[in-house]
Amino acid sequence: MGISPYPSTVTPPDVPQPYPSIVEFLVARFPRVPRARWEERIAAGKVLDEDGCPITRESGYVPLKRLFYFREVEQERVIPFQEEILFRNDDLLVACKPHFLPVTPGGAYVDECLLNRLRRRTDLGYLAPVHRIDRATAGLVMFSVNQKTSGRYHALFREGKVEKTYQALSPSTHQQEETEWLVENRIVTGEPWFRMKAVPGAVNARSRITLVEVRSGMARFRLSPFTGQTHQLRLHMSGLGFGILNDRLYPDLRPEVADDFTKPLQLIARMLRFRDPVTGKGMEFRSERQLLW
Repeated sequence: MGISPYPSTVTPPDVPQPYPSIVEFLVARFPRVPRARWEERIAAGKVLDEDGCPITRESGYVPLKRLFYFREVEQERVIPFQEEILFRNDDLLVACKPHFLPVTPGGAYVDECLLNRLRRRTDLGYLAPVHRIDRATAGLVMFSVNQKTSGRYHALFREGKVEKTYQALSPSTHQQEETEWLVENRIVTGEPWFRMKAVPGAVNARSRITLVEVRSGMARFRLSPFTGQTHQLRLHMSGLGFGILNDRLYPDLRPEVADDFTKPLQLIARMLRFRDPVTGKGMEFRSERQLLW
């Protein structure tokens, strides 16, 4: 049994009364964890309130008050690829994540995530991701190492002040004249819950997609997301008819199988550019990871 030494958080939303019980909320929020497992964790004092006190089954549901718990997995598969630390100062750490490695604990992964690997390597007292990329995606991820300035880096992404560039490969023999697309739509959670979908409504996802080169039945793209919705680039590429090579979720959901480390998703977070909110300096970071091109 793998148990994270670091707590994860979940915040009960402000929902209409009558409120659910804590157990009902946790089961609904984490459908893959059996109800009996949550009852065991609560009975063992492994779910804490914001004050760090163990809750009980009788504890009331309090909207917007965080709960802390420690992720557990029966058996955790090792991801046989190494992350790189590209930059570190008193406020910021920038790392390059390999394919298959999640940024934070989730699902079947506790120790095998970028956050906990970096915690072990650096022994930093505070380390928090400023943004995230998919487990299947490789490339750049920024972390705050100073809680006092953390909000200023989060604001960069929230306010769209970070220029982001990705690269992707798609099986294609594209012969149209059009080589650049601005995709704007609304992305929401679909079915099943881990798969997103585009729906009518107010735009919340914008990407510029540029075809760079076609050869041997494969097309290379440069992707510039202006927003950061879950699976945004994968969905936008798929919607244009350019499914990313080795994508298990889009355009069609493939059966769940163990990771094939020889077939990584061909999507890399290549470049981040922004003005540092603490120093005022222009910052640019690039990943050297390569596509199967």
